[in-house]
Amino acid sequence: MLDVHKLILATEKSILILIAGFTVLAVGQEMLVMLQGGGVKLTDLLLLFIYAEVLGMIAAFYRSREIPITITIFIAITALCRLIILQGKGISTVDLVYESGAVLLLAVSAVAIQWRSNLAARIAKPGDHS
Repeated sequence: MLDVHKLILATEKSILILIAGFTVLAVGQEMLVMLQGGGVKLTDLLLLFIYAEVLGMIAAFYRSREIPITITIFIAITALCRLIILQGKGISTVDLVYESGAVLLLAVSAVAIQWRSNLAARIAKPGDHS
C-alpha cells in the first residue's frame, strides 16, 4: 500500500533540494553579472541577501522540521526595500508611503513574533525568571 504521507514528505524534500540548488545557481549568475558589469550596487547586495535568507530558510527546515515565519518576513522586508531602491526617484509619493508602511508592518510583525516566542520560552521554563 502506498503511504501518501511518506510520498508527500519525499516530494517536499526533493523540492527543497531543487530550490537550494537553483538558489546557489542564481547566486552564481548574479555574481557573474556583477563581475562583468564591473560594479556592485546596493540592489545587487540586497538580492544576494534574499538568496542567503532562502538558503537559511531551507537549512532551518532541515534543522527543526519547520520554517520560522520570521525568515520569510525578513525576505519580504528585503524584497520591498530592494523594490523601493530599484524604483529610484521616479516612485510616486503614495507608492513610497504604501511600500514603506508595508516594511514597517512586517518589521512590527517580526518583533511581535519574536516577543511571543521569547515569552513562550519563559513560560515553558517557570523556574527561570531572568
